[in-house]
Amino acid sequence: MKSFLISDNKDTWVGMRLCGVDGVIVHSRKEVLDTINSVFKDDTIGLLLLTEKIVDLAKEEIMDYKLKKAIPMIIEIPDRHGTTRTKDTISQYIRESVGIKI
Repeated sequence: MKSFLISDNKDTWVGMRLCGVDGVIVHSRKEVLDTINSVFKDDTIGLLLLTEKIVDLAKEEIMDYKLKKAIPMIIEIPDRHGTTRTKDTISQYIRESVGIKI
């Protein structure tokens, strides 16, 4: 299975390309959703990497994909500047998904 990156910046895209990961750079919500839909049609992609800013552009749809689709697995990554998320991101994800506070 291949990995694929959807990035909002060239630096992250170039870094992943150096590791052998294909990807695209997008800047609008429509571009994000169109690209995700095309990735889900490609059976050879098993891992979809999204930068944090890309997730912010289409958070509800991406969370829906994460909860309903097993393949490709969707992973949110920080860009070269580091994460903008709080320390409690995993707990927040569980709380939003399941409704349990841990």
